[in-house]
Amino acid sequence: MSQQAGVALHKNNATSAALLLGSLGVVYGDIGTSPLYAVKECFHGLHAISLTYTNIMGVMSLIFWSMTMVITFKYVSFIMQADNHGEGGIYALLALFLGKGSKSVSQKTVSSLIFLAIIGAALLYGDGVITPAISVLSALEGLNVATAAADNYVLPLSCIVLFFIFALQQKGTGKIGRIFGPVMVVWFFSIAILGMMQVIKQPEILKAVMPGYAIDFFLENKLHGMTVLGSVVLCITGGEALYADMGHFGAFSIKITWIFLVAPSLLLNYFGQCALLLENSLAAQNPFYGLTPDFFLYPMVVLATLATIIASQAMISGVYSLTQQAIQLGFCPRLQIVHTSRDTQGQIYMPWVNGVMMVICIGVALAFRESSRLAAAYGIAVTATMAITTILYYYVAHHNWKWSAWKATGLCGIFLIFDAAYLGANLLKFFDGGWFTISVAAIIAILIMTWRDGRAFLAKRFKESHVPMDIFLKDMKLCKLMRTPGTAVFMTLSPSGAPVTMLHHIKHTNAIHKRVVLISILSTDTPYVSRNERVTLTDLGQGFYRILARYGFMQTPNVPEILEHASAKGLEIDHYSTSFYLGKETIVIGRESRMADWRKKLFIFLSRNAWNVATFFRIPPERVIELGVYIEI
Repeated sequence: MSQQAGVALHKNNATSAALLLGSLGVVYGDIGTSPLYAVKECFHGLHAISLTYTNIMGVMSLIFWSMTMVITFKYVSFIMQADNHGEGGIYALLALFLGKGSKSVSQKTVSSLIFLAIIGAALLYGDGVITPAISVLSALEGLNVATAAADNYVLPLSCIVLFFIFALQQKGTGKIGRIFGPVMVVWFFSIAILGMMQVIKQPEILKAVMPGYAIDFFLENKLHGMTVLGSVVLCITGGEALYADMGHFGAFSIKITWIFLVAPSLLLNYFGQCALLLENSLAAQNPFYGLTPDFFLYPMVVLATLATIIASQAMISGVYSLTQQAIQLGFCPRLQIVHTSRDTQGQIYMPWVNGVMMVICIGVALAFRESSRLAAAYGIAVTATMAITTILYYYVAHHNWKWSAWKATGLCGIFLIFDAAYLGANLLKFFDGGWFTISVAAIIAILIMTWRDGRAFLAKRFKESHVPMDIFLKDMKLCKLMRTPGTAVFMTLSPSGAPVTMLHHIKHTNAIHKRVVLISILSTDTPYVSRNERVTLTDLGQGFYRILARYGFMQTPNVPEILEHASAKGLEIDHYSTSFYLGKETIVIGRESRMADWRKKLFIFLSRNAWNVATFFRIPPERVIELGVYIEI
């Protein structure tokens, strides 16, 4: 082996190890800390069930098969195969279908699937604000097990920890993963050892792997059993986050760590907690800490708190990814995006999103005060999103991958049986707190659909106002406008016709620059577009050029970079004599669109508060000229 090959191999091994460790420190926080509250809510929560042998064995059987069928079988084995050039998540899955599969279905079906994806993403936002709060509260409630005097300190300490979590986000998921990865390794080994110690005392609990115990549980408890299933769901709530965070660390890293470390550790701890309940019913108040020896109780509270800080990271980074995808797909106003890694494109930080989530999470903790109350609000959103993911996966499998209808229906039918059962069980908790998650999701969905519909109407109006380029150039010859020195760059939504901003400029100045560049930035159905394929340059004649810049939904457009690509293709541009013309839209309520007036007002508010176009596209601010455009909607 050559020295260069050896160095490359060493570098690849180091990168793989870093990704494995990083995935432990980010991706598994949510599902990895579920043992803190999942079993507890079944036997001590708002919908607690009696501590009988049948119930304990039944709950453990449900936990085992839920994790096996939903996480290992559904997500790790199948859903994660539906990666859009390495990216996962509900928007990436939708974009994968829209890129190829949508050509073989009706437009009505496409519109319905887009609507479902928007609802699914909005639901994830709802759970995203609950995950940090319930995780931190449940960890610090371990202090109550150690001493009753700690009761008054749990809530304020939780709020301090939540503030710390969000303040740390600007460091980036890669750095956070490297810091917290070792902590999660210690966490998983610790909970596995504690669980195994109890299983050795009560090996009978291992019989719960037989599905018959789950069946007997429902036969005995009927509707109450379905309600408890809504608490069992807490053991799999991080499944969608695994898929959404796939772009941060890669499918391989997530699959390896899940199969060989995370899943065995979680199952051992769950078996241990249920084995403890077979031995001591008083442990139901907090079976997780009941497994912990007295001398290790305080260190375990500290370790659990650190683990729950990491738990929050899974949903927070997932929300960042969803928001970036929404911006590029036209579902969300422009927001500041900070790329925190030079090597991994998917690692980002969004200051505004981070601040809003911090305020809501701390507010949720103060409002609900206890993890048990929050547990009632937890689960509806993520189980509904799981069902939507299954539906989208069916269309990708059948129309993109050309699976036969029976094969796709058979597999997705199995997924939907579990999804429907979990969703139905969680809907029973609607009035106990589930309404909160649904309310947050409804608000987010309204914002997304209002922005999408408003921007679609504006694009239609701009297209109607365009003058065909060939007619414009013909008029240019006849009018013989004054041509001023330098280059003018006009940003335009439409990749055809003469942009309205340029027509306004000519109207007011009766002149145009000697060189005019029209730039249209288009979003693709893939997460990334390579540098070589990103820019298309067309010479329109008479000093006019059109640039079409294609960016993936996980990329942030960069106008100076676009012009560099154009220069490499033969368009020489002097940046010091270039002016960038942007349209400053003044939107007012009219009768042009069918949107309700309150939605029009909301769209106007969102437009006014969207991040500055020049800053978002990294255009030098000293070279920007804004021209007013008056639009009625």
